Amino acid sequence: MKLQSIVAITITTFLLLTSQLQAADWERSIDTNLMFTQNSYSDNWSGGESGSVTWTFNANLKAQKPLSEKVHNKNTLKLSFGQTHSQDGATKDWQTPVKSTDLIDFESLFRFTLGLIVDPYAAARLETQFLDVSDPSKHRSFNPLKFTESVGIAKVLIKDVEQELSTRVGFGFRQVLNRDQLNEWGVREDKNIHDGGIEFVADYASTLFEKKLGLASKLGLFKAVYYSEANTLKGKPNEDDWQAVDINWENRISAGITQYIAVELYLQLLYDKEVNLAGRLKQTLGMGLTYKFL
Repeated sequence: MKLQSIVAITITTFLLLTSQLQAADWERSIDTNLMFTQNSYSDNWSGGESGSVTWTFNANLKAQKPLSEKVHNKNTLKLSFGQTHSQDGATKDWQTPVKSTDLIDFESLFRFTLGLIVDPYAAARLETQFLDVSDPSKHRSFNPLKFTESVGIAKVLIKDVEQELSTRVGFGFRQVLNRDQLNEWGVREDKNIHDGGIEFVADYASTLFEKKLGLASKLGLFKAVYYSEANTLKGKPNEDDWQAVDINWENRISAGITQYIAVELYLQLLYDKEVNLAGRLKQTLGMGLTYKFL
């Protein structure tokens, strides 16, 4: 998929969702930003340094409302895509850009307010990316696809005009579909793995100083008790890695310098023992254009 197609799909999806939210009676927020970092060197610069330009587009959409006296629905969508353009250290020529950020994350949460201390909930989540470049011989659009369905109990601990904190714990099922993946015999096939276990999610959002400073933090923990590939791993050194707790902790701090210019810091900690024993950390800091539609 070419960059033009990715941008077109992102903009079209964003505009369609925006129009739907504006037409309905939702408590909603839509924040977008386009962040840049840049450095460059002239042709006669010595020392082997190379310049780079990185851009990232982010859109965060949230819509929630009571569907009835006892059913509350909250939907969140995060879209991100970015590229890094780099200079050759020797020639200073600009090389073909590479993908730096890519995310599609949609979740719909139904909370049943029955007047109890906690509220039962049911949630569904889809995580994927616009372009999968992990296989150099074949780039795949919207791959892999990760689906999560969960049920359990939830509690809103804090909710006022400046901040909201909610937690939930339950049982979740996850399915990961990796399309056209090369197997050990060099044949392409769809691979579908799934597991089930205990889910815990804590979600916090706050705005301060007349909404000029925003903080969002989401912690997700998942402890698998069932894994479809467990039998194939028996006898191997990593046969029990799937039982370790998976961690996904996202933090975003944004500060508005003017109405349309902002600085944003994003930190993400991922831990999946099957992928990496040490965990993975992502950090981005950028300045760019921002706009709040609602």
